[in-house]
Amino acid sequence: EESFSVHAAVSTFPTVFSSSLVHHELVGNYSHLFRVQGSQPDLVPYLLLAHIDVVPATESDGWEAPPFSAKEMDGFIYGRGTIDDKGSVMGILQALEYLLIKGYAPRRGFYIGLGHDEEVSGLNGAKNIVRILKQNGVQLAFVLDEGLAVIDGIISGLDGPAALIGVSEKGSATVKLTVSMLPGHASMPPRETSIGILAAAVKRLEENPMPRLFGLGPERYTFEHLAHKFKLPMKFVMSNLWLFSPLLGRLLERQENTNAFVRTTTAVTMFNAGVKVNVIPSLAEAHVNLRIHSAQSLQEVLDLIHATVADQRVKIELVEGFDPLPVSSADEKSFGYQIIKKTVLDMFPTVTVAPGICVGNTDSRHFKDLTSNIYRNAFFVLFRFHGINERISKKNYEEFVVFFFNLIQNCDIQKLPEPHSSVHEL
Repeated sequence: EESFSVHAAVSTFPTVFSSSLVHHELVGNYSHLFRVQGSQPDLVPYLLLAHIDVVPATESDGWEAPPFSAKEMDGFIYGRGTIDDKGSVMGILQALEYLLIKGYAPRRGFYIGLGHDEEVSGLNGAKNIVRILKQNGVQLAFVLDEGLAVIDGIISGLDGPAALIGVSEKGSATVKLTVSMLPGHASMPPRETSIGILAAAVKRLEENPMPRLFGLGPERYTFEHLAHKFKLPMKFVMSNLWLFSPLLGRLLERQENTNAFVRTTTAVTMFNAGVKVNVIPSLAEAHVNLRIHSAQSLQEVLDLIHATVADQRVKIELVEGFDPLPVSSADEKSFGYQIIKKTVLDMFPTVTVAPGICVGNTDSRHFKDLTSNIYRNAFFVLFRFHGINERISKKNYEEFVVFFFNLIQNCDIQKLPEPHSSVHEL
């Protein structure tokens, strides 16, 4: 894990750390919480969230530049974390630095939370930031974290790019399956071995996916918002999901990248058994990772696993898991959603903005007691996330800075303008 030293931050963003408007504290030794004071304390503050930790990387994996060098090549900045999630970390702080240098003072106060352990669930970083905010009685208008990107070419038939703002996250479960039997010798094998029994159980889980639930969660809003960007007949189908949800669900489940919209996904990620070629092992273990659809609960998923495995010899235990996150509002009266949408459209007028569902999880899930409006978006075109040669173009990084620079100023309005009435005044 890469350290984010306070000394380096102070020298890079001197105005942020010296401004009388900004209060900074270290949380859990490595995380950071900034409070930026607003001139109108009656306006409910919001929080910008990012994380400074990264997944591991070694140069020997085949990187074209050392993964912690931030080397610039051909208009790109290379490095682990450039997309996940240093683009947001640096974008937020650089935007605030520029605003303060300009003499800007926000009307609506806000917080910046930078967690240090998001990749391992945020239990010491984000959770402690939440604890401090709760102790201070803070309620938030909204939280904005990393999440969905600008998608282009991922959903076939979609005309042009779409910026998806995550209004919820799927739940998650890691389940361990174990079969224990008496050990034996390969020369006199029993009819069924621990490996065979477990393999059959795993196969049943793969052959019997979780039920199709398309249209019962926030993925419905995504397709309704994007309907006008499709050609007929898909435009007609998506504009009438009350009728066509089952049909569209069957179409989407055919591809791995859209099947995640349709159901709780089941992925067998670990399978361990046996240590010697001529010994039948007594123990076989498998781990299954599930991402839970918004219309299901963790308990319902566990019940379905038991019903599908249907073998007393297979011990099923929950290693860790949680329910899907509540769905944040995305209507005309939703302050956070509309401000984020306006900021995106001012920068990218040709993009279609729509609410979406995050299939992965972020630190923002820890903040659900502080606000019912949590949004997840990162303004890059989906590209080399967690991969070898993770990189961000300089132009894209500049867009991060401009986005937060504009968002902070856009949040200064007291309330949203009234939505246009559909009734024509005579």
